[in-house]
Amino acid sequence: MVLGRCRKEVAGVEFLVHPSTSAFSQYAHRLRVACDEEELSPNPHSQLYNSTGSISSRVLYEDVIERLRERSRDSGIIGSVVSKEFDQFHEYFDQPNDDIIGAIVSTFAGGCFFGAAAAGWLANSIGRKRTVQSEIAPPHMRGLLTGLTQWMIGLGFLAANWVGYGCQFLKNDGQWRIPLAIQIIPAILLLLGMFVLPFSPRWLIAQGREDEAWAVVQRLHGNLKNEEFTKLEFAEMVEQIKYEKANYQTKFSDLWASKAMIRRTLTGMAVQICCQFTGINVSAYFQPTLYRALGLSGPKVLMITGINGALGVIVTGVFITFILDRVGRKPPLIFGAFGMAVCLAIEAAINAKWGGEHSTNRAAQQAGIAFIIIFGSLFFSTSFGPVSWVYQSEIFPMRIRALGTAVCTCANWATNVLISQVSPIGMTKLGYRFYIVFVVTNILNGLIVIAFFPETKGKSLEEMDEVFGDQAIPHALETKAAHNIHDDHSSEKAAVKEHETV
Repeated sequence: MVLGRCRKEVAGVEFLVHPSTSAFSQYAHRLRVACDEEELSPNPHSQLYNSTGSISSRVLYEDVIERLRERSRDSGIIGSVVSKEFDQFHEYFDQPNDDIIGAIVSTFAGGCFFGAAAAGWLANSIGRKRTVQSEIAPPHMRGLLTGLTQWMIGLGFLAANWVGYGCQFLKNDGQWRIPLAIQIIPAILLLLGMFVLPFSPRWLIAQGREDEAWAVVQRLHGNLKNEEFTKLEFAEMVEQIKYEKANYQTKFSDLWASKAMIRRTLTGMAVQICCQFTGINVSAYFQPTLYRALGLSGPKVLMITGINGALGVIVTGVFITFILDRVGRKPPLIFGAFGMAVCLAIEAAINAKWGGEHSTNRAAQQAGIAFIIIFGSLFFSTSFGPVSWVYQSEIFPMRIRALGTAVCTCANWATNVLISQVSPIGMTKLGYRFYIVFVVTNILNGLIVIAFFPETKGKSLEEMDEVFGDQAIPHALETKAAHNIHDDHSSEKAAVKEHETV
């Protein structure tokens, strides 16, 4: 298992949050205190702000801690291990050819496919601690809080790249064994860390545990001062979930049971498939090979890879913090798709005229490096990177959300397997023409987004039925009333009434 991106699904280096463990625990404490002290302008429609205008520290704390736990779970290390700079790896495995290299990388992705498939069933059965991010995030900040997944994936790639850079100087089997073995630590910590996360309040309601759900909602709000909004939010959750349970069954065929559900499923799968067909994982897994094709060699190949990773983390952080929740989901996807197409077209031209492992054209090398970095660290990091995970996690109704996101993530990994297997062969056989394949797919990605993707910015998870045209009951946050179902749904009315007196 490579320094895994078996994420969300999920991503990240994980640290165990315990009052007696490491500097990270002290940082986590300081983070929470800082969140408690920070004053921001109140938003009356926000699930994140309390009535004093102070940001609810618990939402940020739970979400940031979850993301920090995810930091190294990416596949960044495999790009270093299979590169020519890791000569001990190639010697140990008797100089594997392109087919074998592709199989090594794609086998990892194949394992993640089955893990993602199992997660859909497990999330409904034992809890949502893998999909809790979107279910605790307020609508106006869901892009930021869910987009942190991609930011932590980027941090994982960054850590993996620099581990690879350092280990390339070892001249024994530790050169490749150490980077692969280090992954075991965050995987164990991720497992242990799951036990300190709260359950999703929506999942608790679906299990008939309204008291616990109410406690989680109160905990995430930070205090009891914004009671009216909290009660309406809780009422919307209860009524929507109880209505779905009374009128629907959760089964796999729900994913295509209606026109609206077909659109949800195809859109969610499309955003993940399009993400893979940007060509990002060709860069992520085989970036050293791309630099070698420009005539670069030696330790600086992995150093440039590490620098690229650092830039990607910075750009993603700025994007999800200041831009994504303001401009929505569609504009960044369109911008990124066409921007990546332009970068790869220029890269193909550079490689066609001045490329090759023996190239000495310094200006061409620098330009080629620049457009590889712009492709990933600018255009991908401000589009499909974070947006794909945000989008797929917010479009499905509660009863089918876990299964729907699992299917979408499986589509991601299945496409990943395909691209990982053929990329080494394509780079060898096609050379610069391999870039043109992804120029075409990125243009198609942009057109697909324009034609078929609805905008979801600012909507609560319950309000997505309005976006996709299958709204069945009024939303409490719109009607400002706790009771919007006028039939004999006594259980949800009782639950809401009970918590109105808390």
